[in-house]
Amino acid sequence: MFPVSKPSVSLQSSMVPSIPVKPNIHSSTFSITNSASSGERITTRRRTMSPFETRISLIFALASQATSLSQRLLADVTTETAKYVFPKRFESRTLEEALMTVPDLETVKFKVLSRREQYEIREVEPYFVAETTMPGKSGFDFNGASRSFNVLAEYLFGKNTPKEKMEMTTPVFTSKNQSDGIKMDMTTPVLTTKNEDQDKWKMSFVMPSKYGADLPLPNDSSVRIKEVPRKIVAVVSFSGFVNDEEVKKRELKLQEALKSDRQFKIKEGTSVEVAQYNPPFTLPFQRRNEIALEVEWKDK
Repeated sequence: MFPVSKPSVSLQSSMVPSIPVKPNIHSSTFSITNSASSGERITTRRRTMSPFETRISLIFALASQATSLSQRLLADVTTETAKYVFPKRFESRTLEEALMTVPDLETVKFKVLSRREQYEIREVEPYFVAETTMPGKSGFDFNGASRSFNVLAEYLFGKNTPKEKMEMTTPVFTSKNQSDGIKMDMTTPVLTTKNEDQDKWKMSFVMPSKYGADLPLPNDSSVRIKEVPRKIVAVVSFSGFVNDEEVKKRELKLQEALKSDRQFKIKEGTSVEVAQYNPPFTLPFQRRNEIALEVEWKDK
C-alpha cells in the first residue's frame, strides 16, 4: 500500500483574484482567513445604524409605548365613566325617587329598619370621614362649598403623607352639628356640618372602607379624620339642587312627621345632615339628595 498524503488547501491572495469593493461605512464587513499553519480565524464587524435609522427606531418605540399607555388610560376612563353612565338605584317609593340615580361608587352601608309614608328609618354602620370647616355662614353657598370640596378632593387624590390616590365615594355630607359635633362620612355622600357655637358648617367625604382606621394623614391641617359610630337615622330623599331654604323646609317637615312615630324619637342634641350623591353635571330630576336626623328607640 502506498501512503496517501492529504493535500492542503490554502486561500491566498495570489490564487484568488481581488475584487474591488466600493467602501461603505454602513455595510457589514467580514474577514475570513484559512491556513494550515494558523488555523481558522473569523472576524465580524456589526452593521452601524445611520442617524436617520436611529431616529426612526426611536419614533416607533415611543409610538408603541404611547399606544400601550393610551389603551390603559382609555380602559381606566371607560371604567370610571361607566360608574356614572350606569348608576345604581335605590329602592324607590315614589315616582320622584324612581327617577333618581346614584353613581356606582362605594357608599355608606346601612339597612332599612322600617319605612313610613314620608320617611324611612335606617341603621347606619360605622365609617370614617375626612372633614373640613366651610367658610361663610351657609352650608350651600357655591363658592364656600366649592372651596371645601376642593380641599377634601385634594386630600383624596394624593395630598397626603404617602401621596396615595384613593377612590372617590358617595355621598358628600353637609351637616349642622352641636359644639361637640356629629362625625361625618367620606364616601358618598359628602357631609356638611354646622358647629352651633362657632356658626360654622362642615363638609365631609366618606372614606373608602378598605383603609379602616389606617387612613393616609392629610398634608393640609384643615382636613381632619374622624370615625362616625353606628347610628339610627330618619331619612327623606328629594331631587333637584340643594339650598338653605329647601333644607330648612324639609327639616321642619321631617321633625313634624317624627312626632307621630310610635317607635322612634329624635335624639336630643341632633341636627340635620344633608347627603348629596351626584356630580354637578347630573340633571336636577336625576339628582338624589337626602335629609337625615339621628333618632333613637322610644322604649330605650
